[in-house]
Amino acid sequence: MVLKKIAQSLLDGQVKKVKELAQQAIDEGCTGKQILTEGLLAGMNEVGVLFQEGELFVPEVLMAAKAMHAGMEVISPLLKEGDNESKGKILLATVEGDLHDIGIKLVGMMLAGAGYEIVHLGVDVSADKIVEAVKEHQPKIVGLAALLTTSMMNMKDVVAALKEAEVFDQVKIIAGGAPVTDRFAEEIGAYYAADAVYAVELANQFC
Repeated sequence: MVLKKIAQSLLDGQVKKVKELAQQAIDEGCTGKQILTEGLLAGMNEVGVLFQEGELFVPEVLMAAKAMHAGMEVISPLLKEGDNESKGKILLATVEGDLHDIGIKLVGMMLAGAGYEIVHLGVDVSADKIVEAVKEHQPKIVGLAALLTTSMMNMKDVVAALKEAEVFDQVKIIAGGAPVTDRFAEEIGAYYAADAVYAVELANQFC
């Protein structure tokens, strides 16, 4: 079955193969949604599980994400043609003082694959800029990332700024990154995502 081959090739990080198989699936009459859910997302979910279990590492996860992106490029016209409306808009940013973007990029790819419209603000993003973006884009969710303990504390500033601007109640905050814990997220008024797979699960609960 071509969809199972897509999932396996994605798991193996075979970018070119995933692209070819996605086109093959289209030629065989599969819908964009089928290819997305039973091929690309099925493979990416397995990547998430193996990453959690320590059987895959960041380089492999990034290759899988790259393969997923290649597959998404092939099927995106089909998704736009159909009735696959966006589930909602999600704003993503690595907080001020932190230049790491591997995790947040992976989360963005996973969320886009799950049907969300993603607004990437990039790295080292100030609280004020995040507030401005929330007002401009009206997202349902704001995803914050930090890989350093020092920059993690700036997540508190973002939440405070959102409250001061009276937009905090309009969004759900998802926080993630190596130093972030469930307890810290709860303390600042956010929800903790241990990894990209759980970030998608949270988004699905909120939207």
